[in-house]
Amino acid sequence: MQKITPFLWYNDKAEEAAKFYCSVFKNSKIIKENRNGKKVWGVTFRINGQELIAFNGGPKFKFTHAISLFVHCKTQKEVDYYWEKLSKGGKKIQCGWLKDKYGLSWQIIPDALGEFLGGKNPAGADRAFQAMMKMDKIDIKALKKAYNQK
Repeated sequence: MQKITPFLWYNDKAEEAAKFYCSVFKNSKIIKENRNGKKVWGVTFRINGQELIAFNGGPKFKFTHAISLFVHCKTQKEVDYYWEKLSKGGKKIQCGWLKDKYGLSWQIIPDALGEFLGGKNPAGADRAFQAMMKMDKIDIKALKKAYNQK
C-alpha cells in the first residue's frame, strides 16, 4: 500500500469519475466501491499504479487549481491523447492545464518541457518559457524551436 493516497471530493459523481479516469489511463482499475445500500459513497481506484480515492461528499467543497494531477508524457502523441480525453466536456486552460468534466485540474506535461526550461542555455530556456506561456496544450516542437532559436 502506498503511504499517501489522494482523496478527491465530488458532489455525487465519484463512481462515474473513477470509471472515466480508468477508461483514459491504461493499467487502471476500480479496486473497491463503498456502498450505503445501492448508493456508492466512495471508490478506491488505481490509474497507472497510483491509487486514489473518490468520495461523494456533497456540494460543500469544489475543486480548485490549488491542487492538480500532473501527467508526465514522453511524446507529443501522449500529450495529445491525454489532453483530448481529459478535457472533453471540461475546460482547456493555459500552459498544459485543463479542468476535466468533473472539475478536477490536470497538468498534461511532456518531460521535454523540463529539459528545455532547465537547459544549459539560459536564453533558450527563457524563450521556451515565453513560448509555453502562449500555449494551451504544450507543443514540444514549438518549445524546441524556441529553445534553439538564435
